[in-house]
Amino acid sequence: MSGIYDDPWAYELACSFRDVAAEADVLLGWCAGLGARPASVLELAAGPAEHAREFARRGLAATALDLNPAMCAYAAREAGRAGLELEVVQDDMTTFDLGRRFDLVVTMLDSTSHLMTLDAFVAHLRRAAAHLAPGGLYIVEMSHPRDRLGDEPSVSTGWTVRRGGVHATVRWGEPGDRLDPVTQIADDHVTMTITDGDGTRVIRDVVPYRFWTATELDAAIRLAGGLGTVARYGDFGVGEDAVALTDPEAWRMITILRRSGPNG
Repeated sequence: MSGIYDDPWAYELACSFRDVAAEADVLLGWCAGLGARPASVLELAAGPAEHAREFARRGLAATALDLNPAMCAYAAREAGRAGLELEVVQDDMTTFDLGRRFDLVVTMLDSTSHLMTLDAFVAHLRRAAAHLAPGGLYIVEMSHPRDRLGDEPSVSTGWTVRRGGVHATVRWGEPGDRLDPVTQIADDHVTMTITDGDGTRVIRDVVPYRFWTATELDAAIRLAGGLGTVARYGDFGVGEDAVALTDPEAWRMITILRRSGPNG
């Protein structure tokens, strides 16, 4: 049985509540606020590569990297249909070596939850640092620690999306999907019901999810070396619209890292 990550079209539909263009505006706004105006960007664990495609649409030299061959094929196909120049690479975000550097690296949609161990996270950060140009920025979007550590952990989330003549309901996680207190891994049960003119189909999957705290992220950054934290936000907003990680309205943990070192 194929899962949600084996059906890129369905996965993109499930995530279509996100305003990718607006998020790209914010990402570039953060860069500008830090004195960076990237000409090249690498999206890691990109999936359908919506953000990489949006950057390509804006004229940036964009590359998308993902381990899943179905996601890579879909990203390349959709970029081609839109007339966008997008390089797509099938590789692991802990071991990749593209032989060049980028002004901006991004990992969106909590894709770092697929890094199951501290060693894997450190390896990932080292690879990201190695692919940043001097002064380059790495922006990583993760779930907010409140999701799992708050008084009312949001272990399950449901939402509805519509696109064209397609209607879908998504439930990511069930109340019984508890986090293992030792490994900090939960098996999230995912159910997506898609209805269109041809009928209804249901996708069911179990997705291992590794929860990372802010202090664990800081520890991984120190162990990896080569990167320093320059900003952290709880939502997508620039200037007076910025949301602090500690704000009650914060729903994400977004960290901006800059390449450090002699040439950083």
